[in-house]
Amino acid sequence: MNTKKNFLGLLLITLLFSSYINSQNSNDLIKPNIIIFYADDLGWQDVQLNDLDKPCAWDTPNIKAFAKDAVNFTNGYSPAPTCGPSRAALLSGLHPAKTGITQVSGGKIPKADRSSKYISPYFPSGLMPEHFTIAEALKMNGYKTGHVGKWHVGHLKIQNSKNQGFDFAHESRGAHQGPKGKNNRVNFFATHNKNDKYRLSQEKYFPFTKESPNGISYPNDEVTENALQFIKNNKEEPFFLYLAHWMVHYPIHSKNKELLQYYCDKLGMDFPTEDVPMTAKGQNNPYFGAMVTTLDWSLGRVLDLLKKTDDPRNPGKKLYETTYIIFSSDNGGAEQRKTEIISDNAPLDKGKKYTEEGGIRVPMLISGPNISKGKTKDVLINQLDYFPTILNLTNSQIPADYYSDLDGLDFSNVLLNNENTVKNKDGKPREDLWWHYPYGDETKNQTAIRSGDYKLYKNFITGNYVLHRLYKNGKRYDLEEKYDLAKKEPNVVKVLSKKLENYLKDYDADLPYKEPSRFKNESDVAFIPVITNDYFDAETRKVSIQLNKGKSKVFESYALVKIADKAKKTKKGNKKTKKKVKKKKVKSTYIKVPVEASSNRLNYTFTVPKEAQEFGIILIDENRFMVKGKFHKLTSSETPKKEKRRKKVKKKQ
Repeated sequence: MNTKKNFLGLLLITLLFSSYINSQNSNDLIKPNIIIFYADDLGWQDVQLNDLDKPCAWDTPNIKAFAKDAVNFTNGYSPAPTCGPSRAALLSGLHPAKTGITQVSGGKIPKADRSSKYISPYFPSGLMPEHFTIAEALKMNGYKTGHVGKWHVGHLKIQNSKNQGFDFAHESRGAHQGPKGKNNRVNFFATHNKNDKYRLSQEKYFPFTKESPNGISYPNDEVTENALQFIKNNKEEPFFLYLAHWMVHYPIHSKNKELLQYYCDKLGMDFPTEDVPMTAKGQNNPYFGAMVTTLDWSLGRVLDLLKKTDDPRNPGKKLYETTYIIFSSDNGGAEQRKTEIISDNAPLDKGKKYTEEGGIRVPMLISGPNISKGKTKDVLINQLDYFPTILNLTNSQIPADYYSDLDGLDFSNVLLNNENTVKNKDGKPREDLWWHYPYGDETKNQTAIRSGDYKLYKNFITGNYVLHRLYKNGKRYDLEEKYDLAKKEPNVVKVLSKKLENYLKDYDADLPYKEPSRFKNESDVAFIPVITNDYFDAETRKVSIQLNKGKSKVFESYALVKIADKAKKTKKGNKKTKKKVKKKKVKSTYIKVPVEASSNRLNYTFTVPKEAQEFGIILIDENRFMVKGKFHKLTSSETPKKEKRRKKVKKKQ
């Protein structure tokens, strides 16, 4: 980590001087600002933008007004169907399959779910110091960087936002914080009491009703307020604000009683008196409607500030005129949690956690200097494209090695020149996008590719391909993905499956593996690798693994090592009151460590890092069975300084 940071620091001086020279020779704006307003679980049909078939039930007046100043990308996609992977991809510019961050809550030893015969692959808990983020890129080009809201790309100190290029960070949930204890969503609302953490505003906002013709108040939201403060504090310099809202993620609730009443009236239902699940199908959950409109209110607050504030670096202009604003969501809408119906992505199929359209197609608006206003484009855009595009829009430079590793494409030509084609690094038009989600049951565990009008899926459990045609001759055809054309159009399957297999190979994408104990009737189980010896040398930190001969070949191997934050010293309890101080849980994660294999693949060695607390080996055989070695916890005595003896542990099979 230190090597990377020192290198970037030296490079910063060179790039800042270069940027100064460029700005003196250019008639363009002096370093435009960047804001990414990133919603959580907001579906493509949860805003008043597209309104296919049925109008959206949720009111989003600020988003609707913003669209008049922006380009609406109707084929805008998230990099993944879940939160963490999309955030890591947006920030790093790297495809989830490349970083391995393909699911949320990673950094654990792989294991099969109770009802599954397969083990999901290991995936990291988030970004590590060696990853290079858009915040680091802009910071080295003279930007002040701020993150407000949800992080969710690593919970260790070395993974936090300030270690990933952000000067400022505020990550509370704000008004999204759910009710606790005796409070629930029908009795816990914000008030005008001055001691109320969520005190209602004096200012009035949408909706304007007969009961409230001047509008209603909104609860104080730390996320919104900190975003506004960051803009005010940093307007003297170019700034990058990554505003990652917690809304409209679960828990589904609202602290705004008037807004909840508004949606109950709009949906034709009584105000709830009991905290019970909302089970009406479609867009009929008043709590969720209130959350969407609150998110919209937050965007409106940010836009209003930009419109009212002079840009001190660009005299005669407001910040709204000198700021590129990107509005989108981390994945498609969550339609249901347990028995509660949250929303409805129709006509798109499925939702969050699925690579079908409902899980990855997201609302996407982009505005800013020299961008066309009120345009709608159907060009394929992935949030991976933000990184290289922002670099171009801000005339920012980064080391060539980092730039060449980016998986997204620069689409500034579409934004600035009103073109309809995104071009790859060879100047050829983009043909496709792809997603990778090797988790869950048969309905989820798949990879997908969108190529022109078609979308192909490969299911990792069954091995089957499914083909849908979303559009035909520029018009909607089977956006619902109802009809499988795999048998009718084998040539299309052949072409797209080859592309998809190449992506999986080129990115070395992790796939689900077989759990040996759940395939007892298969003959191959008898030949899975058996670990006979497992040695750890405490002095050299070397681990040696030996396998039995005559078993199936191992084609993949790696070690998992547990690391953790340093434990803080806790205060002693009060002797008089006998009150004990609770120890705070130390955050930890497992990281991958490379393994060296002998030519006959019967012997394996790896080095355990000094900071490790536990280690073990993972082996995958040629039949895709996963074999996990014993995981050994290191004691305080097993350090290079205190112990020089060799520890031998025999693996019992």
